[in-house]
Amino acid sequence: MKHLTILVPEVQTGPNTLSCIVGTYHIFTEANRYYHQNHDKTMFKIELVGLSKQSVFLNGLLAVMPQKEITEIIKTDLIVIPAVAPNFTALDAQNSPFLDWICNQYTHGANVASMCTGAYILASTGLLENKNCSIHWSAETNFKQLFPSVTMKTDSIITDEEGICTNGGGYSFLHLLIYLIEKYYDRPTAIYCSKIFQIDLDRQQQSDFVIFNGQKRHGDEMIIKAQEYIEHNFTEKISIQQLSERFTVGRRNFDRRFIKATGNTPIEYLQRVKIESAKKELEISGKTVNEVMYEVGYSDSKAFREIFRKVTGLSPLAYRNKYNKSAMK
Repeated sequence: MKHLTILVPEVQTGPNTLSCIVGTYHIFTEANRYYHQNHDKTMFKIELVGLSKQSVFLNGLLAVMPQKEITEIIKTDLIVIPAVAPNFTALDAQNSPFLDWICNQYTHGANVASMCTGAYILASTGLLENKNCSIHWSAETNFKQLFPSVTMKTDSIITDEEGICTNGGGYSFLHLLIYLIEKYYDRPTAIYCSKIFQIDLDRQQQSDFVIFNGQKRHGDEMIIKAQEYIEHNFTEKISIQQLSERFTVGRRNFDRRFIKATGNTPIEYLQRVKIESAKKELEISGKTVNEVMYEVGYSDSKAFREIFRKVTGLSPLAYRNKYNKSAMK
């Protein structure tokens, strides 16, 4: 029988931490039951493992009592790291003992899966260096600043590389659980769990959930002004060369500073602002796709569709049909 370790952090817990812990335990327990019913074999021994006898959540409203402390777990096969606080800056001292333990278990063959901002703990081990990582889109900028050598894949619900899985944010950890059940049990068990818990199978993208607000916490005042100019004038034809001249900066230096500050080139930023505006119109208005396209400053329908799909993972029409109820009438 394999061993599943569900980590129970001490502090820095976010509102989704408890859901990740309970959800993992519940769904894997049901997968065990179903698999045993069909194969007369239990796949996993499931244990909540922490650093103390009790961890408190939701400002003291609820507490979790881990079944074991990590010092008692000599060998495990799969480690699940739940979400932590989204405003993470560094691992606190109380949770730091997890790091060496995770690295040691991974070295001896364990796989590791992080849920949403649990990737902060995983990245703090160094195991994500030069690897792909998915996380909630709202945490992407902060994560990039803290762990620049990790390749962000915020358009993906799940990444799986060299025994390390990560997943996007919110309740998309449920999709990761179904993925892990198929990986460790089999497809029929994954299908059964998806039906029992009503979780879509094979979901791969979170792109259409992203709300683009623009990164403005970087401290470069000139770039902030450039961002604000783009956001207020995106429906007009904006020349990036003229924009750099507006702020008396050479084009190469302007591009370099813009990328460093926002993670996007000026052109990419302009595209994201246009598409975010288009998304909002498609969600709430009765306008046609072409009307929205012209409103946000595009005249080439092919280019608009291609950029829209690149950003959201959906065509403009599919996006409208998904989010605009009146579009279906």
